[in-house]
Amino acid sequence: MNSNTLQTPITYLKGVGPNRAQLLQSELGIATYQDLINLFPNRYIDKTQYYKINQLERNTSDVQIIGKIVHLKTVEQKKGKRLVATFIDDTGEIELVWFRGQKWIRENLQINVPYVIFGRTNWFNGKFSMPHPEMELQSVHEQGLRITMQPVYPSTEKLSNKGVTNRVISTLMQQLFAETQGLFSETLSPEILERLKLITSTEALFNIHFPKNQHLLARAQFRLKFEELFYIQLQLISKKLVRKQKIKGFPFETVGDYFNTFYKEYLPFQLTGAQQKVIKEIRADLGSNAQMNRLLQGDVGSGKTIVALMIMLLALDNGFQSCLMAPTEILANQHYSGLKELLGNMNVNIAILTGSVKKSDRKIIHEQLENGELNILVGTHAVLEHKVQFKNLGLAIIDEQHRFGVAQRSKLWHKNEIPPHILVMTATPIPRTLAMSLYGDLDISVIDELPPGRKSIKTVHRYDNNRLKVFRFLKDEIKKGRQIYVVYPLIQESQALDYKDLMDGYESMVREFPLPDYQISIVHGKMKSEDKEYEMARFVKGETNIMVATTVIEVGVDVPNATVMIVESAERFGLSQLHQLRGRVGRGADQSYCILMTGHKLSSEAKTRLETMVRTNDGFEIAEVDLRLRGPGDLMGTQQSGLLNLKIADLVKDNDILKTARFYALQILKEDPGLQLEKNGALRNTYAQLIKHKNIWNYIS
Repeated sequence: MNSNTLQTPITYLKGVGPNRAQLLQSELGIATYQDLINLFPNRYIDKTQYYKINQLERNTSDVQIIGKIVHLKTVEQKKGKRLVATFIDDTGEIELVWFRGQKWIRENLQINVPYVIFGRTNWFNGKFSMPHPEMELQSVHEQGLRITMQPVYPSTEKLSNKGVTNRVISTLMQQLFAETQGLFSETLSPEILERLKLITSTEALFNIHFPKNQHLLARAQFRLKFEELFYIQLQLISKKLVRKQKIKGFPFETVGDYFNTFYKEYLPFQLTGAQQKVIKEIRADLGSNAQMNRLLQGDVGSGKTIVALMIMLLALDNGFQSCLMAPTEILANQHYSGLKELLGNMNVNIAILTGSVKKSDRKIIHEQLENGELNILVGTHAVLEHKVQFKNLGLAIIDEQHRFGVAQRSKLWHKNEIPPHILVMTATPIPRTLAMSLYGDLDISVIDELPPGRKSIKTVHRYDNNRLKVFRFLKDEIKKGRQIYVVYPLIQESQALDYKDLMDGYESMVREFPLPDYQISIVHGKMKSEDKEYEMARFVKGETNIMVATTVIEVGVDVPNATVMIVESAERFGLSQLHQLRGRVGRGADQSYCILMTGHKLSSEAKTRLETMVRTNDGFEIAEVDLRLRGPGDLMGTQQSGLLNLKIADLVKDNDILKTARFYALQILKEDPGLQLEKNGALRNTYAQLIKHKNIWNYIS
């Protein structure tokens, strides 16, 4: 069957019609035959067995019974009514109960006619009942496609309320297979099918919806997961190859005075092996004539900023301007002051552009950018505005990419005739699996060692009843001249509650650490920004010993003298947040500590998070656990909730299939970049269809 038929609007399928079509579109995103075929079941119910009523057990499994209704009645209850039917077979009776949709059910049920019912039983007052059973006349049931395993499709409350039940979707699926005669064009090449021993496209689609047995279901799932991941990889890798061949970049051939002077005279410490390796990788990209698109991952405090600066100086040696973009003003300001400090009195013109820069200053920045006087611009989204024009932007560095979408990356491209080189930096370690899919179009560099002299942070979990011991420890640290963070969770829904926790905590700290021996700062969301700045500044200067705060300090405070991070109600934080918070200490040469405080009641997921934090400081390992616990959607924050909108594969569970898919995609594109070879015909056609009807960026947020 050709793929065009699969683009037929779903309205034309028998049993759908305009109203249902609209409902399927709004609730499940199903607009065409193709979309319906790709609505894969969540789970399967085995309907091979029929039970007698006297064989029922008091458990929660779904059962199937043949019998008939002998009596119907409506029973008044506190709220509304319920409809109750007495259902019998030759061994006993059971009650069927409906709490909604009663009028329709009453009108359509037939008394004393054989039905097959299916549902979950409850045991109450000495007898079994079944709420909202699936019902089918035995005569109809016997004509249906006899399938051993029943698919359960994704659904929504609205669909169920409008009568589009699982059975309706299953019937529509049967109708679709009948109309298309269940013949689907092959989407993979003979070579892949042969080497991986895959079943055909037609067999896979039939057995995913109407599996004959467990074995065929497993083969169908493997084949469809592979195919989905394979085409995502094919698109990401071919984008990367096309970019390297077609999109010319500025060749940075010179290593000149700026780079060398900084390296010899201003570098604050010896570069780590990892930093040197990354600079090498980036320099190779920059000298290659192709445009660089690289992701630089490095844990909190691994020294990404120095790498960024050295690359910007390399751009300057070649006569180009650079910009560094950060997601928030706090971070942009911090980058700006950090870079200024590193540059010392080198002759480099650097400016900052954020929403709060005065209009008069903006005007000067705009002029200096256009006439080339300004070498480096640091800023927030403000840099993307159309009126910000550069004389010759050669390098754009984006910090914390997951807050900037692909669309924003492309805005930077269009600031020049030739797109600038792009370096994306993140301190959120992205597990290999996710990086392969999310950033498969980027080359990846990792800084995986901390600068010399940094000790790894000791992390412990303590319950609330150990608080006094913890306080004693804090007093010892303060005696040594160290400073301490105490962080409280901030969860939007319960701001009043969070505020109360914070204030209670602050008061107990003040009682325990009284003036004049101790000074405490407090920072929270309800304060004016100048008050926050003032308190932060006192802590940075060492005028206060303890900083009590909500998570506002998660990004961007660098106080080398702070050695203890206490996280209150640590069970309310996600793993990546805990890891980011821990990264606020350990900035100096002294031993640092992270103390996770919780109550005794903990969910098993919270326990896993705390155990992981205590066990390891490795951001990548933490990210892997986080991915397992939360799934890819949440990992990158809400902006990425559409992240990898996969139909059947699961990035975490199907990691091995993903690796296989990427391996084959790479092999094929190496041999045949344009998919022109005859043996790759099926791949070429499927790929063209995918690009036409569904771009990769629909998958990736």
